[in-house]
Amino acid sequence: MLRALIFDFDGLIIDTETPIIEAYGKVHQAHGKPFDRELFRRNIGHAEYGFNPWQAFGPGAQAELLEQERRRINRELTLLQPILPGVRKTLEAAHAAGLRLGVASNSSHGWVEPHLERLGLHAFFTQFSCLGDTASPKPEPDIYRHAVNGLGLRPVEAVALEDSSTGLKAARRAKLWTLAVPNVSTSGHDLGDADWILTSMEDLDLAWLAAEVARGRDGR
Repeated sequence: MLRALIFDFDGLIIDTETPIIEAYGKVHQAHGKPFDRELFRRNIGHAEYGFNPWQAFGPGAQAELLEQERRRINRELTLLQPILPGVRKTLEAAHAAGLRLGVASNSSHGWVEPHLERLGLHAFFTQFSCLGDTASPKPEPDIYRHAVNGLGLRPVEAVALEDSSTGLKAARRAKLWTLAVPNVSTSGHDLGDADWILTSMEDLDLAWLAAEVARGRDGR
């Protein structure tokens, strides 16, 4: 029985990932350095390996100053981002249906919760599992286990909504159902860990999703 939806934040509720890429691009451009947009796009949402975003600046790069510049631009661009299509409608429908709602994010509470407050979405959620709450980030299952435990549910009673392969792996490893809603930055990710894939949350029908979970797809 479907009893909860657990949302990723970055790239699923608002597109914070395109501003990250754009901010890096603007810093590179300002300093006359080449910017491999596709390389950065492939690295969005991945936490399991290292990536040096300032390698084009060479071994003498002043990474701390560059990062300060990047953060300033990123904040400005992120504040311009709207809630992604279908998110508010899904939250309202889930709340009306009595589903429990949580967030499971590789970002910090200090990033996720103020954005949700600003967007008028914070009150929909009763559980926030973020970076620092567990020993390991996604793709390890810890954050999703933390979220499910906080909601007082079994993993099979919850669906994780994710936009990236890293998040899908984490949710699958935690034994949740998985629904992928990729964005422009993650559309090229391997979504093989998803039970279902939608191009937009506008297309999500909760009655259909509940029926799919009740049917016990994949034998779970």
